[in-house]
Amino acid sequence: MADPASYRPAQGEIPVAPGVYRFRDDAGRVIYVGKAKSLRPRLSSYFQDLNNLHQRTQQMVLTASSVDWTVVDTEVEALALEYSWIKEFDPRFNVKYRDDKSYPWLAVTVGEEFPRVTVMRGAQRKGVRYFGPYGHAWAIRDTVDTLLRVFPMRSCSQGVFRRAAAIGRPCLLGDIGKCAAPCVGRVDADEHRAIVDDFLAFMGGQTAGFTKRIEKRMREASDAEEFELAAKLRDDLAAIHRVLEKQTVVLGDGTDADVLGFVDDPLEVAVQIFSVRGGRIRGQRGWVADKTDEAPMSDLVQNALMTLYEDAAPTAIPRDVLVPELPSDAGVVTELLSERRGGPVSIKVPRRGDKRALMATVEQNAKQSMMRHKLKRSSDLTARSLALEEIQEALGLPMAPLRIECYDISNLGATETVASMVVFEDGLPRKSEYRRFTIRNEGQSDVAAMHEVITRRFTQLLRARESNDEEGPGVDPETGKPRRFAYTPSLVVVDGGPPQVAAAKAAMTELGITDIALVGLAKRLEEVWLPDDTDPVIMPRTSEGLYLLQRIRDEAHRFAITHHRQRRSKSMIDSILDPVAGLGPTRRKALIKTFGSVKKLRQASAEEIATVPGIGPATAQSIVEALAAGESAPAVNTATGEILEDR
Repeated sequence: MADPASYRPAQGEIPVAPGVYRFRDDAGRVIYVGKAKSLRPRLSSYFQDLNNLHQRTQQMVLTASSVDWTVVDTEVEALALEYSWIKEFDPRFNVKYRDDKSYPWLAVTVGEEFPRVTVMRGAQRKGVRYFGPYGHAWAIRDTVDTLLRVFPMRSCSQGVFRRAAAIGRPCLLGDIGKCAAPCVGRVDADEHRAIVDDFLAFMGGQTAGFTKRIEKRMREASDAEEFELAAKLRDDLAAIHRVLEKQTVVLGDGTDADVLGFVDDPLEVAVQIFSVRGGRIRGQRGWVADKTDEAPMSDLVQNALMTLYEDAAPTAIPRDVLVPELPSDAGVVTELLSERRGGPVSIKVPRRGDKRALMATVEQNAKQSMMRHKLKRSSDLTARSLALEEIQEALGLPMAPLRIECYDISNLGATETVASMVVFEDGLPRKSEYRRFTIRNEGQSDVAAMHEVITRRFTQLLRARESNDEEGPGVDPETGKPRRFAYTPSLVVVDGGPPQVAAAKAAMTELGITDIALVGLAKRLEEVWLPDDTDPVIMPRTSEGLYLLQRIRDEAHRFAITHHRQRRSKSMIDSILDPVAGLGPTRRKALIKTFGSVKKLRQASAEEIATVPGIGPATAQSIVEALAAGESAPAVNTATGEILEDR
């Protein structure tokens, strides 16, 4: 690794103007691209004491061997050039969004003499009007097939069009009324252009006028006893309604907007974009991308906006862009998008109303996208095998860790401290082997709790090893099944850094266990800590091995939190309902099972509570009074310890 001082430019060489800079490695490859309002202070910040830099930035400046820059006139130019270079050089230390597929668009070739409607993918072209993107090409074809009976424009390829013109006979679509057949002169270029303009207006959101016009013509045809025409117009109207039903109205004010929702974890970020035109959802797309650093949400939003609109046509950029948090350089991004659109663009964070509700829906889609991505990745045999090999290599294990156990502690103050043990075999969860622990010793020390859990778990392992039943060591002689905790793990992972690792190591040493590997995984920087090491093992953030360790750690955390919430909920209802006579553990359990939480129970009426088996009207009224008396106590989020104002 290079010493940053060896390539640090002299202070006077760096201009104070806005610009874009590139860090390169020994081979001359660009490894990081950044922009600055003033280059001198920004670049100087990379050459300070390494201990003051973020761990990821440290790695970048140590990997680089040179830095250069380009001066521009404005911040807007700097932003545009930065993302142009990111796309060109694909730097390893920049966050990059990539589509996992090429999304299809409904496209109309308005630049041709006889425009046609079709499905297009890839970069957008001049002379083409785009709508979407759609999740699937069949959704576009279904929409077009329905609308062609109302707007019979051309949808055939150039070869089919020329062949029909040469033989003087239209294709099947012309015969069944789904094309006006300009190829054989049934309509001229101007008449066909009028049909295309109507189609574009309809897809652009101007739907009410078409519906009223067709209804009027249908009534006129019926009054004139032109029943065949009236029936055709009726079917046209039904076709329009079918298309509109698929495009749900989400914003009643007819807003044109793109709505972006984000879900991220320490390694990846999922983005979903809903394209709303005329108040209706016209298209949807999304990404799941690897994160290369601990970028804040504002940076993730800015990167997504630049990726989304980098090659977009002016008509594809809406007036409003709704995001969960404003981008880092909101003013610069707004100015750049306004220039590209040729009109004002507003980037907003919705706080309430329909737009906030739509944002929540988009975020829910992003969450589902992330979940599907993780399930798909975890079910990939090749990826799992690679992950186990990478863990073996990074930790110096003699063989791949086929059985991994992970432990996590969850508490709130000094009460209800619990722990979880989850098991992954061959890179997949083995839920039948999951275990929960209630910490016996009082106090809120995670380190002491970790020592207790590891001691209890491996004491059971030693007992299983000492068993000399005829069926074999660790086998229950009555059932023939393995005893609890009988299997020896290949690797033990604890949630935490050096203190938790040291506690687990001490517990195993006290029991004389030296043949099981142990590591800790710290959340903040995803560092892997080995016992007695002063520096962590840094695994590549995009590696399958680190992804698997993170997934195991997150599963242990989820399992511990679930147990903790159950115990907290039980203890809360026990303490609140103590004054109610005749309400024992069985009836309290029935209350929790029926209502789910103390909050929902407090919201219930005496009549609703009386429907629970074993609860009579008098007892129900006593429960309501007891809950009302205890309402002055603040509600607590059992996962975070936060005091909740809304009780």
